[in-house]
Amino acid sequence: MPSTDTTFTRSEWTLLVRLPGQVVAAATAAGQDHGTGTVAQALAGLDAIAAGRGSPNALVRNVVGAIYAERDAEVGSVAGHAAVVDACRQASEILAVRSPDDRDAYRGWVLSAAERTCGAGRPGGSPGGDARRLLADLAGALGG
Repeated sequence: MPSTDTTFTRSEWTLLVRLPGQVVAAATAAGQDHGTGTVAQALAGLDAIAAGRGSPNALVRNVVGAIYAERDAEVGSVAGHAAVVDACRQASEILAVRSPDDRDAYRGWVLSAAERTCGAGRPGGSPGGDARRLLADLAGALGG
């Protein structure tokens, strides 16, 4: 993979780095339909993001490293459903052009974080209606 310093513009890289935290925040918010499991969901999402450190994909590992290195980031800031879906669509388009070999790995990692977040703290790990809708929208926006 080419260096992330030369593959992506600063704004593209910022989007790729901040998106996983925004997805986890949106998935946690979507899981609040029953008012349970939100702490467990947030922790599961953060754990899923951190799991990217062990990814065989260099882009995913570099994004995780940048997340942990970033101090003043909006990682995990609350963004609405539509805003997160739009950011996923933008990330997918950026990766399709700039780093197509990494698109599936990034998509899988971000969706895994969302799925783990939505399912944590719920009976049987099954996400509720708002969370299921968010997961479907994220998958579609990320090219799935």
